[in-house]
Amino acid sequence: IRNLLYWITDGVYQCMFLVTGQGVIVVDAPPSIGPNLLTAIASVTTEPVTHVVYSHFHADHIGAASLFPRTATVIAHAATAAYLRRDNDPHRPLPTVTFTDHYTLRVGDQILQLSYKGANQVEGNIFIYAPRQKVLMLVDVVFPGWVPFTHLAGAVDVPGYLAAYDQTLTYPFDTFIGGHLTRLGTRRDVLTGREYLHDLKANTAAALKAVDYGAVARAVAKKVGYGNIY
Repeated sequence: IRNLLYWITDGVYQCMFLVTGQGVIVVDAPPSIGPNLLTAIASVTTEPVTHVVYSHFHADHIGAASLFPRTATVIAHAATAAYLRRDNDPHRPLPTVTFTDHYTLRVGDQILQLSYKGANQVEGNIFIYAPRQKVLMLVDVVFPGWVPFTHLAGAVDVPGYLAAYDQTLTYPFDTFIGGHLTRLGTRRDVLTGREYLHDLKANTAAALKAVDYGAVARAVAKKVGYGNIY
């Protein structure tokens, strides 16, 4: 993107890495990108991967992390570490550094500010901000150019998921990385996504008031009978 921060996508998944002068910081390692991530890093630097940041614990975003050197420092939120200890997955090495609220990673001339603002799509999902490049990464919440995947991308906390859009906009970012699909995002993409979700919430509330679900249930029962109590 700029200042030795690189974005990688296969059209479905996304991740990023930074060249620091003292090693490479990698953020996420989707299995669908897999060894191509190592190839991409080697195409721009001979520095080894020294730090790996997990956005959250889901295997579809970090399931290729075992490709990196065992000596690399792995950083994640404490909740992510707890899930990974439970899962005991050799493809997702356990974090060696954890935090609960904020963590600043400085390596060479690069900085990443890691923050946790509560559960959204999943517990432990963090905001990853590169102030030098004005790049913000938040995975599985905002989908630039797209609506969220089904059921708000499987969000475990819907109010937290909605709040994450406002939390995203508090950062002075120019470029947004959402972890999925075909392109980078902008502030306008986040604003558009937030407007869509506000409309969705309003229309859902209106539908809950307007639809007589008892009448629907009675109509179905009249058609199929009462033999099956469900």
